[in-house]
Amino acid sequence: MKTFIFNGTPENSFMEWLSNGIKVAFSNEGYRFKEAPEDNLNLVFNFTNKEDPRSFRRKSQGTFVVSVIEANEHPENIHKEAYPYIIRSLSNHLMYVVHTEDDTVVHFITLEQGHYQINYKEVERDEEFFKQIYNRLEPLASSTLIINNDFYEDLPEELWDGDDITQSLSESGKKLDSLNLLPAPFPLEEVLSGRDLRMLKKLFGIGGISYGNLSARADGNNFWMSASGIDKSDMKDVGRDFLYITDYDEEKRAMKVSVPPHVTPRRASVDAIEHWKIYTAHPDVGAIVHIHAWMDGIEATEFNYPCGTIELADAVSDIINRADDPSRAVVGLKNHGLTITGHSLEDIFERIEGKNNSPSSYVLKIII
Repeated sequence: MKTFIFNGTPENSFMEWLSNGIKVAFSNEGYRFKEAPEDNLNLVFNFTNKEDPRSFRRKSQGTFVVSVIEANEHPENIHKEAYPYIIRSLSNHLMYVVHTEDDTVVHFITLEQGHYQINYKEVERDEEFFKQIYNRLEPLASSTLIINNDFYEDLPEELWDGDDITQSLSESGKKLDSLNLLPAPFPLEEVLSGRDLRMLKKLFGIGGISYGNLSARADGNNFWMSASGIDKSDMKDVGRDFLYITDYDEEKRAMKVSVPPHVTPRRASVDAIEHWKIYTAHPDVGAIVHIHAWMDGIEATEFNYPCGTIELADAVSDIINRADDPSRAVVGLKNHGLTITGHSLEDIFERIEGKNNSPSSYVLKIII
């Protein structure tokens, strides 16, 4: 049975009402409420505040933390106002509750800058309000992270300094930057202590805030991919900026990464499991680019699963499997961005930049 707890104390009558409603809604759906933390918790509602956004120190990557923070004025830019709190509280998700004279709105913010909202006055019954909260959070809370890496110092020596593919990745990273497709809200160091940075890296595989990633097939199902948390506009070093992904260990839930013996490697991008699934299923796919942009008229995933989860990888793979041409597909990650496949990185960027003037060229909307 899945378990959940509340961390922190609701600070007023509204937050007490909110916590009680959440408790009933999740209990009615089979979750068991626990009075105190324990190992292998599934879900934590972390009640905290803007002045001191406390974190919940979890013991397992599998524990999904939703921080709940209240505000009495609606900001001009919800991401600029609320996003730092999801980072500072070391959470997977943020419920930012905003009260105004006319309404109470619950904003749901994800690490990937996804954003949803529920307006309380637009819901006829309290039970429906809390059911919507459950429906919004539960698929994400029950998803499974695949962000661990197993490093093997067996990269062939002729690849230690890279090859034509890593050079293409480097050039493509510069193109993403020139197209303003690598938005980052702020350096993590501005809002986190050194201890919190280490915790964030351990829990989520995040080395920094630098959105987007790209990869290209090398040999068989092996592929080169940009590492996590790097400046994709300045990729140079094998094992640090470029990682050679060779397989996925299902039993250990870890990506296998081949590195040179003389390098302390960075972690693979959290989306490595998604790219691996696409490459193994579709031999004609030669490259994949993920960007935080949008385009109209495309099929998108149903839920905003967190990056690095097997559920997101499966959802994207399923849509690509149904595409007319999986080797040149574009998939929307709901409220998040795009995953684009191509025969090569050059093929993808010709379509992004509209150079080939074909129906497959994209009109992108940048997500900031």
